[in-house]
Amino acid sequence: MSKTSVTRRQFLGGSAAAATGVATFHIVPSSVLGAKNDKTAPSDKLNIAGVGAGGKGGSDIRGVSKGNNIVALCDVDDGRGGGSFKKFPNAKKYKDFRVMFDKEHKNIDAVTVSTPDHTHAVAALAAIQLGKHVYVQKPMCRTVYECRMLNEAARYFKVATQMGNQGHAGEAIRACSEWIWDGAIGDVIEAHCWSDRPIWPQGIDRPQGADPVPQAFDWDLWLGPAPFRPFKKDVYHPFKWRGWWDFGTGAIGDMAVHNFDPAFMALKLDAPYAAEAEHGKMTDESPPVWQTITLYFKARGKMPPVKLIWYDGCKGEQEVEVTGKDGKKKKKKQRIMNRPPRPEELEPKRNLGGNGILFVGTKGKILGGGWAGGLRIIPEAKMKEYLEDRKKRGVQPVIPRAKGGHYGEWLNACKEGNPTGASGNFTYSAPFVESLLVGNLAVRAGEKIAWDARNLKVTNCPKANQWVRPVFRKGWDKGWDKIKI
Repeated sequence: MSKTSVTRRQFLGGSAAAATGVATFHIVPSSVLGAKNDKTAPSDKLNIAGVGAGGKGGSDIRGVSKGNNIVALCDVDDGRGGGSFKKFPNAKKYKDFRVMFDKEHKNIDAVTVSTPDHTHAVAALAAIQLGKHVYVQKPMCRTVYECRMLNEAARYFKVATQMGNQGHAGEAIRACSEWIWDGAIGDVIEAHCWSDRPIWPQGIDRPQGADPVPQAFDWDLWLGPAPFRPFKKDVYHPFKWRGWWDFGTGAIGDMAVHNFDPAFMALKLDAPYAAEAEHGKMTDESPPVWQTITLYFKARGKMPPVKLIWYDGCKGEQEVEVTGKDGKKKKKKQRIMNRPPRPEELEPKRNLGGNGILFVGTKGKILGGGWAGGLRIIPEAKMKEYLEDRKKRGVQPVIPRAKGGHYGEWLNACKEGNPTGASGNFTYSAPFVESLLVGNLAVRAGEKIAWDARNLKVTNCPKANQWVRPVFRKGWDKGWDKIKI
C-alpha cells in the first residue's frame, strides 16, 4: 500500500472543468444505480465518452456501446477515428479530450481511454477527478508513478475502473489460480512468460528531419504530455509508438499484461523487491530488440519466494535444413526467438507458441497460451488425473466468475456504483503493471536494481529513478504537479 496522502484540492488543481466544482461529486445518474444487467430501460443507460476512437479505441467503444449511449468521441486523427465517428453519428466529435471534458462533463457517466501509453494517465486522471468511471487500455500507464497515482485517485473518488486486458475476465485464469491454490503442482517457484513482440521497430535512434503533418492529424495533441519532437511519417503514428520510450513501454507493456496475468493473480503478487535484465541492442530512445527480464518476489503467506522471467524479441537468424514438398532438402533462414527452455513434459507435437506462460512448481508444471488462455497441467495425463481427483474430493470454485465478459464487468460496476466490481479494477491492475514497469527500469539501468515499492524508489542505482515518474510538457502537468509522494 502506498503511503501517499493526496487531498481533494491536489487532485482538482489543474482542470478547467474541475474549477467549476463539478468534480467534487461522484457523478452517476440516480437512474443508473442498482441496474443489474444490460437489459435496462433507456433511462438506465450509461452515457459514455471515448478518448481515442480509432484502432483499439474503436473496438473498445463498440464493446461498451451495447445498451448504452455513446455521447462524445475524441481522436486527434480524423482518419483513424472516422469509423467510430460514422458508427455513432450522434456523438459529439472532438480532437482534444480536455475540451471534450470541459464541454460535455455534465452529459458523461463513464469514459474509455484507448490512446498510446503516454496519454493514458493524463486522460484518465482528468476523467476520474470529474467523478467519471474509467476504462483504460493496457498497460494502464507508461510509468510506475502514473499507475500509483491513478490507483490513488480511483480509490479517493470511488469510481469503477478497469484495465483492458481481456483475458482477465476469462475462465482459464480463474481455474488456473484455483488449481495452484489447491496444490496441483506444489509450490510455484518460477513462472516463465514470453511473446513474439516486438513486431514494430526497436533498438533504433530518432530519425533526423521532419515531414509535413497530415491535414486531418493534430501532431501536437498526439504528443500531449510527451516532449516535443518533429513529426516523421510512419515512424511514430500509428502503432510504431510502442518502440519509443517517450510514448510506449515496449513488448512487456504490450503483452506481459496479458501473458503474465495468470501468474500475478494465482501467486497473489504485489511488488518485486528486485529486478534484473539482459538484452540486445538498445538506444536511449528505444527499447531493446530482445530482452529477458527477471522479477524477484518475496514469500507471501504460505507461498514461497518466486521469480518471474519475461522473454521477448528475436536474437537473430540461423540457417536450418528443411525438406520441401518435392522431398528435396534445402536451407532456409529461421529467426532465433528469445524463449525459455522447452519443458520436457510437453508433448512432442506441441511447441511453446508465440505467446505463453509456464508455471514451474515443486510437483509439476502448468502451461498456458497467450492472453491468459489455454492453461493446462502438463503432461495432459497428469491434468486428467488431477481433475478427476478434484471432482472426487468435491472441490468447488472459489473465485467469482465474470458476468457479462470483459466489458460487461466494467459496465455492471459502473451501473452499480461499485468501485471494485470489475475484477481488473485499478486496485488489482495498478500493482500488476507497476511490477512489470520495474522490469523496464532494470533494462534501462543496465544492472540489477533493488526496488522500494512503498517509496517508489530504486535504492541502489540513483540514475534509474529518473524513469520512475514522467516529466510532462508544460500545460499538461496540471493536476500532477501538485501531487507529492
